[in-house]
Amino acid sequence: MTTDNTDNQTDVTPAEPAFTKSSENEWMELFSTAFWAIAIALVIRTFLFEPFNIPSGSMKPNLMIGDYLFVSKYSYGYSRYSLPFGLPLIPGRILESDPERGDIAVFKLPTNTSTDYIKRVIGLPGDTIQMKNGRLYINGAMVKREYLDVTLDRENDGSDMKMTIYTETLPGGVEHIIYEEGDNGPLDDTGLYVVPEGHYFMMGDNRDNSQDSRVSEMVGYVPLENFVGRAERLFFSTNGNARLWEFWRWPTTVRYGRLLKKVE
Repeated sequence: MTTDNTDNQTDVTPAEPAFTKSSENEWMELFSTAFWAIAIALVIRTFLFEPFNIPSGSMKPNLMIGDYLFVSKYSYGYSRYSLPFGLPLIPGRILESDPERGDIAVFKLPTNTSTDYIKRVIGLPGDTIQMKNGRLYINGAMVKREYLDVTLDRENDGSDMKMTIYTETLPGGVEHIIYEEGDNGPLDDTGLYVVPEGHYFMMGDNRDNSQDSRVSEMVGYVPLENFVGRAERLFFSTNGNARLWEFWRWPTTVRYGRLLKKVE
C-alpha cells in the first residue's frame, strides 16, 4: 500500500534579500564619495598645502626645472589668492604673518596675478636694496658672499654655462647658495630700491638669470596680499629626459636624491 504525500509537501521559496542596491543608489553613492573627496582636496589646497612645479631655472641651484614641491598656505595667512581662481572672498589678508628674510615664497606676479612666481625674500618693508658691481647691498651694507666652486650648468638650449657658486649670508643669518655668471651683467648694477610698507623685494638665486624685483616693469615690489605661501619640501623631481609616453624610461629620469628634500 502506498501513501501519497503530495498534499503534505510544502513549497520552499528562497527569501528575497532585504535590500537590493539599485543602479540609482550606486550612482548616488559614487557621486557622494567623489563630492567629499573633492571637498577635502579643496580644503587642503586652500588652507594647508598646495603643490607647485618649477618651470624655469631662476632659482638654481636650490630649485631645479622639474622639481615639484609643497607650499604651506598657512605660513603668511590667507588672501584672495589663497582661494582657487583668486576669488575675491577674503578682504586684504587674514591670520596674517610676515614673510621672513630668506624665505622662498610663491606669489602672484603683481603685473599679472594669473601667473605664479617663486623667489627668495631679500628685502623687507622699509629696506633699501641695491646691486653694485654684482654685489648685493641691504640697507647700505654689503651682503657677505663666500666663493665655493665653479660648475657647468646645462641651459635650455643644451649648451653649458660656466657658473660660479657662492654662499650668501643675509642679515639675520640665513645662508643659501647662489649662482653667478659674473659681476657685470644687466642686473648687477642698479639704482637704489626703497621697499614700500606692506611690500617685499624678491630675488632669484640664479642671479644673472632671474626676472625678479630688480625688473620693475615685470615684477617690482610684491604686496603681502599677493603671497600664496612658503615653499617647504620637494615631493618629486624629474630631469625631463623622457617623453610622457616613454614610460619605460621614467625610472631613469627621477632625481632620487631630491625626493622629500627640504627647500632652503
